[in-house]
Amino acid sequence: MGMSKQEKQSNIKILTLSQNLQSNQQGNSLLIIFIWIEHSLHEPMYLFLAMLAMSDILLSSAIMPKMMEIFWFQDRVIPFQTCITQMFFVFVIFIMESTVLLAMAFDRYVAICYPLRYTMILTPSVIKKIVGFSVARGLILSAPFVFLVEQLPFCGNNIIADTYCAEAKISTMACGDKTAINIYTLVLCFLSTGLDVILISISYTFILRAVFRLPSRDAQLKALGTCSSHVCVILMFYLPAYLTLLISHLHCAVLLTNLYVVVPPALNPIIYGVRTKQIRDHIIRRFSHWTGHA
Repeated sequence: MGMSKQEKQSNIKILTLSQNLQSNQQGNSLLIIFIWIEHSLHEPMYLFLAMLAMSDILLSSAIMPKMMEIFWFQDRVIPFQTCITQMFFVFVIFIMESTVLLAMAFDRYVAICYPLRYTMILTPSVIKKIVGFSVARGLILSAPFVFLVEQLPFCGNNIIADTYCAEAKISTMACGDKTAINIYTLVLCFLSTGLDVILISISYTFILRAVFRLPSRDAQLKALGTCSSHVCVILMFYLPAYLTLLISHLHCAVLLTNLYVVVPPALNPIIYGVRTKQIRDHIIRRFSHWTGHA
């Protein structure tokens, strides 16, 4: 039997999302490669940017396999164990990315408020510890999710018919006491993104105070320019995340979630590639070199 019109439209959406995810991975992979091969970009700011790009690649990879499975094999359900696994990795990667954004805010704080001590504070050893902390933090904060979900009693068939397994869907399927998982979700939000947003806001308060104390307007604009890309990425990361959380009970939440794992990762390399002069100049120079020898 042929597919219905609704199934065809769904397949088109799935194919479009999967193609966008592949483009996201290619864009972020190129950004990582450019930072890796250009020694002048081996500075904390760009190393954190490479970590952000890697987090975006991992986040897209957590969603893509199911999208491709739906498109190629018409398998439109997510088994319970697969759902838990997907959600665990999404939580871990999301917390890692939030930690990287916090580290980037600290990087801008040190660069603007303590420029003479920048290289002494953000040493390679410190950057390695930040990488380790971001991974450990994601794993530790996300681990209780698996245990708490396993304890929930479910009503009937615990299979989710969608591309993405959201925590709200698991909660609606459970027919027992969901107090523990609800408390965990609130604690997780506060200890990860909530705390990070507070610390980022404090960092930028000190940054703005230091910027407006600079003697010339040109110096102020230059200092603010180094933060503009980071601010754009912060807004794209946190605003949709909190919006998704607020409307998690609505039907459009899954669509917004799918767009969330597609749009910000796609825009991050573009924002930094266009707005960061060092990266932009390096990309232009590399492509000019390659095309000149074509």
